[in-house]
Amino acid sequence: MRRHALPPFCAAAINRVAWIVLAILILAASQVHADAGKSPKYVFLFIGDGLAMAQRSAAEYYLAAKDGKPEPGIVKLTMNQMPVQGMTTTYSLNSIITDSGAAGTALASGVKSYNGAIGVDGAKQPVPTMAEKARDKGMKVGVVSSVSLDHATPACFYAHQASRNNYYEIALDAAKSGFDYFGGGGFKDPAGKKSKAEGEKQNAMDVLKTAGYTVADTREAILAAKPGAKLVALNPELDADKALPYALDGDTKGLTLAEYTTKGIELLDNPKGFFFMVEGGKIDWACHANDAGAAISDTLAFDAAVAEAVAFAQKHPKETLIVVTGDHECGGMTLGFAGTRYGNYYDYLKGQKASFEGFTAALKEYKKTHDAASAKFEDVIPMIKETFGLVVPVEGDLEAMKAAPKPDENVTSPANPYGMYLRDFELTAVKDAFARSMQGDTEKSGNEMDYRAYGGYEPLAVTLTHILDNKAGIAWTSYSHTGVPVVTSAVGPGSDVFAGYYDNTDLSKKLMTALAGK
Repeated sequence: MRRHALPPFCAAAINRVAWIVLAILILAASQVHADAGKSPKYVFLFIGDGLAMAQRSAAEYYLAAKDGKPEPGIVKLTMNQMPVQGMTTTYSLNSIITDSGAAGTALASGVKSYNGAIGVDGAKQPVPTMAEKARDKGMKVGVVSSVSLDHATPACFYAHQASRNNYYEIALDAAKSGFDYFGGGGFKDPAGKKSKAEGEKQNAMDVLKTAGYTVADTREAILAAKPGAKLVALNPELDADKALPYALDGDTKGLTLAEYTTKGIELLDNPKGFFFMVEGGKIDWACHANDAGAAISDTLAFDAAVAEAVAFAQKHPKETLIVVTGDHECGGMTLGFAGTRYGNYYDYLKGQKASFEGFTAALKEYKKTHDAASAKFEDVIPMIKETFGLVVPVEGDLEAMKAAPKPDENVTSPANPYGMYLRDFELTAVKDAFARSMQGDTEKSGNEMDYRAYGGYEPLAVTLTHILDNKAGIAWTSYSHTGVPVVTSAVGPGSDVFAGYYDNTDLSKKLMTALAGK
């Protein structure tokens, strides 16, 4: 199990802040708010899956609190420093709460569709995407994601399918797209084993190669790719869902989202310009699991990719439009919790060294040699502390905890040395969750109260993330998406039109207008 703490990554992010601020100021001073009729040569669309205001703010508050400052504050993300900021609604054709298929279709094509749709309208008819229009205009096109390339959001830019679950057909659509660069995650069903289509199926990887794509799956091969070749860059290290590892868990073999962005810029840059969509997909997955530490870490990884686009825009300030948005909010993340009242203690999150998924993998190893009868809670106490920084009190701690002063809810860095210790009711919840975990998959029993408690995730893992997040002053209302609007940020020629309050279909139309130069 990999152990990579948030602080080293965050330190690198903070070191970038000074030059990012300068870059934004230079862009703003260089008439980046040019007339909307001027067509940008280079267009970036960054989509943070599950990224709304709470997720952005949590990352900023974490960066400010990680050094233990007593006063509240924020360390600005690159996306939040952009001179144009707007709010975007995300509802789908059939629901206030959208899925990524309907949201991705709205962003890619400017059309409202049903949940589960991929590049089709409500009648299941294909609708053209801005990426396809850019391709037809002669621009190069790139699509990058930290989740599988056939996942809903990236698929909506090149595929047209009635269901987001048509993974094999989506992969074939990638080969037909003629786009120049795909990078990040893999493909979930390249052999078509889950496809309902009849007849013999050719492996989608072979179809991509026949279509002229080079498929690279090592760090060395990806970085060695030269402009001119059409590249499918598959990360060397992928999880069971063909996605990149969580940024919090680390990846020693592959590339970061920022590195995939940098490589894409290198491959796509040409006299006719490019359209480049980059998705931070695992922010959403972390929020589904109610894991604030993992969500923050992947938000920072996403923001680092945005910073690469800003660095490119410094060299082409009057030709580069950058738009950053989310497809929807996920988890109902709130920056405040009843148990901490007005208090928020984000420095507690420094204790988390792995995602819920990393912890679940470690617990799975324990389950291989223990069952419900032989399992002992004492066995996993070191694992809990190592992963989340949470401490199970021993004899003598309880009295000291009671005697310790309560954290001042008006300060953001409590001096209470027992803040990360589990209190009686927390310890009871953890022990109950451990017993549930050792019983097998009862968290998926269909019992409504079980679902509310664990959301279908490993009971012990989600209980620990809830406790840690609550201690920090973060709470969750759902294991699903919500209808909360998202933030849209922009900088570059024509960016002024992204201010205000508008729908995701309107965001798409604004971008397509910029691409068309009208």
